[in-house]
Amino acid sequence: MKKPELLAPVGDMERLKVAVHYGADAVYLGGKMFGMRSSPMNFTSEELREAVEYCHEHKVKLYLTCNVLPRNNELDELPSFLENARDCGVDALIISDLGVLEYAKKYAPGVEIHISTQAGIVNYAAANAFCALGAKRIVTARELSMGEISELRKNIPEDVDIECFVHGAMCVSFSGRCLISNYLVGRDSNRGDCAQPCRWKYSLVEETRPNEYFPIAEENGGTYIMNSKDMCMIEHIPEMIDAGITSFKIEGRAKSAYYVAVVTNAYRQAIDDYFENPSENYRPKQWILDEMRKVSYRDYCTGFYYGDPKDDAHISYEGGYKREWDVVAVVNSWSDGMLYCTQRNRFFKGDELEILERGKEPFTVKVEAIFNENGEEVESTNHAMMKFSFRLDREVEAESLIRKAKDIPARVII
Repeated sequence: MKKPELLAPVGDMERLKVAVHYGADAVYLGGKMFGMRSSPMNFTSEELREAVEYCHEHKVKLYLTCNVLPRNNELDELPSFLENARDCGVDALIISDLGVLEYAKKYAPGVEIHISTQAGIVNYAAANAFCALGAKRIVTARELSMGEISELRKNIPEDVDIECFVHGAMCVSFSGRCLISNYLVGRDSNRGDCAQPCRWKYSLVEETRPNEYFPIAEENGGTYIMNSKDMCMIEHIPEMIDAGITSFKIEGRAKSAYYVAVVTNAYRQAIDDYFENPSENYRPKQWILDEMRKVSYRDYCTGFYYGDPKDDAHISYEGGYKREWDVVAVVNSWSDGMLYCTQRNRFFKGDELEILERGKEPFTVKVEAIFNENGEEVESTNHAMMKFSFRLDREVEAESLIRKAKDIPARVII
């Protein structure tokens, strides 16, 4: 039984370093062009080279997204983009377009080709066709069930990887091939600029009454008729391995460094724990499961691994994210009973905080006194990115996260 790769999303260097620190085997990220996410900062040519060097120093692979559907007027810039990726040493290119695939073979020979979920692969015939064209990995369409993935695995070459999304936001349309955003606001989802209109709250308006809005439901809050739940497969690691999935992919290149850290760490621990004590009835430790609700999330589901979209589209009618915890600081160092940190959000003396270290169950601490960078006692961490410290009688490693539960769980609409 081969341990699956844990593949984490990265939007900038901060998130890349966090993903590596918290246990990713590989990361995927985008350049300034040809990637399916325009909202993250993404990487310049120089930053990409730095990112590859950092990953390889830590024995982590780096995959570069090149999965948009480019228009004719963009093709002239594609060769130099691919050549730069090759020269930087990326481990693979994630591609959905057949023309881009041919360009990659010409301008980035020797770089692995991974076929994006955007290609919509739902059967082994399509998978084998891409393999014949040089693909080393298939990222399946998200509509496939566990049984269909298992059948696909049995009918493609053994040395071809199967990568599947295991956690994060899902698109209500067919593997991201959506035109709603383009139609409503002119932002092309297939070119990385989706406005997420499927998450919007809709009401009905009658043509002659333009200022009167009627909910498309009995509830006064309206309805989110296309808003899918988030996927969470952390309780189904044995089944995914049995199905032949070789790479567990976390969604979220536009998510925060805190999100990347927490989710990567949780899946890392769950995978490692399972391989220490493999069992058909394996269930992650409760603290690992609890981590899934200490990030921003929608209600969770298992996607379409155990059901067909026509039977259950996993629509969430609440619309927004649940965010019940805030990261308040990142640990810089520990020395002689003092924990030195950098602020991310304000908290006060007397607050109860939780500290998350890589690979360890989080623990709580009540902060009896806060000291600023000059060693003066203060009432709160009220300056952005301020350096501060507080007493702690146990050592904590650098890059650990400090968070605080919200007094009132909030819904954040994005």
